Amino acid sequence: MNNPLQRLLGFVSFVLIVGGISCLLHEWLGWFRLFGFLRFLAPGGYEVYSYVVMIALGIAVGAASEAVGRERPRP
Repeated sequence: MNNPLQRLLGFVSFVLIVGGISCLLHEWLGWFRLFGFLRFLAPGGYEVYSYVVMIALGIAVGAASEAVGRERPRP
């Protein structure tokens, strides 16, 4: 992970995945909130759907991070 863009995307991916999971746990169980600032991104009444989308987006950003890290062969 030498590329700064890859590190940034990896961090964003981590925040989205862990934050989405912790917000889902908070919605369902009411006791665990790790990244509380993500709740401001979810519109009222659609919190669970928003957190699932955050997790899916985090997985997609993580895949993009891996794609950025691969070097292309130069002709």
